[in-house]
Amino acid sequence: MSLYTVIPFIAWLLTIALAPLVCEHFWEKNSNKAILSGLFALPVLVYLLSHQMNHELWMTGEEYFSFIVLLASLFIVSGGILVEGDIEATPRNNTLLFIIGAVLSNFIGTTGASMVLIRPLLKINSQRTRIGHIPVFFIFIVSNIGGCLTPLGDPPVFLGFLKGVPFFWTLSLLPMWLFNMFFVLSVFYLIDSYNYRREPIESITRDAAEIDPVKIFGKRNTWFLLGIIGAVFMHSPVREAVMIAMTLMSMGFTPKNYRDKNSFSFAPINEVAILFAGIFITMVPALIILKQRGVELGITQPWQFFWVTGGLSSFLDNAPTYLTDLSLAQGMSANDPSMAKEVVGIPNVYLRAISAGAVFMGANTYIGNGPNFMVKTISEASGIKMPSFFGYILYSMAILIPVFIIDTIFFF
Repeated sequence: MSLYTVIPFIAWLLTIALAPLVCEHFWEKNSNKAILSGLFALPVLVYLLSHQMNHELWMTGEEYFSFIVLLASLFIVSGGILVEGDIEATPRNNTLLFIIGAVLSNFIGTTGASMVLIRPLLKINSQRTRIGHIPVFFIFIVSNIGGCLTPLGDPPVFLGFLKGVPFFWTLSLLPMWLFNMFFVLSVFYLIDSYNYRREPIESITRDAAEIDPVKIFGKRNTWFLLGIIGAVFMHSPVREAVMIAMTLMSMGFTPKNYRDKNSFSFAPINEVAILFAGIFITMVPALIILKQRGVELGITQPWQFFWVTGGLSSFLDNAPTYLTDLSLAQGMSANDPSMAKEVVGIPNVYLRAISAGAVFMGANTYIGNGPNFMVKTISEASGIKMPSFFGYILYSMAILIPVFIIDTIFFF
């Protein structure tokens, strides 16, 4: 496949990055995003169909459908869980909420945990004025790094489970998870403490005065979340059918005012569906080229798999990237009798590198993982000015890349 076939993919990524800066009002409407997504995807669709790549296109369609159904079901069901109350928005309390979210993400997924906690977190911090950094670190920790310990946490490791990786194998990532969590949380605590000390006195006084016991409503949605989690172990299309059924029951049995108080709307999930439709289609040539020419890149060492998987997961969807690099490692291992066949035909260290790269580095950009854009959109709807596409990348380069360099030295 020719390299020019990746032009629509690169152009679509650049559009996602630059359009909010150069044509903000045009980009605000999801209908305009849908038109552009279709325009960029169309030449790739024509190319794939004209070259009889129907199978690749069909597989991409299935992956996209499963991806969106999982994200949408977790988004809608968690949107029916109303957490009311207010605690002091201190750096300590914010850090504790991040830890809770990171642990929770391994049971209801990074999307579910993000949607359950982002609104309460923003409400708790609503009296403060210097909080632009909080959603960014929330994406780092809850929407990405936190969810690597079980296949339920993030789509890449879930796909690994479907490909034969034992369910509890992901617990082998615990040492790296603990280190990354400690490092990023420590940086957050220092930054949040710095901003907290510079809050106007009236903001701190108001925050301390507006304390309200925390109450949770819509608890029946936890049963629907459990149903979605159970569906993860089923095969497609039964898996998606169960998830859709759980979603419809949540919408039917949850009082409307719970979602209203959550400021729930379908706009964030609609935006994710539109943007990722273009991404999934236009990235097909890039993934095919990687499979065809991956060996030419000279990727043979665990640390190389960590960075290649992570780098691609920052801009491609991390789930198909995980599968592509897993296939690359399996092919390399099959041709090298000296390599250990410890899990799914490759050494453990290679699978750890691919898994960690896919999950952790999905935090590097807004498009690295589905929940990232949702958190961004919800935060902006709450009045928080989020960093631009490139502004966010500067955050990740300053905070996450040093962590990943240390990961490379000590774990790979």
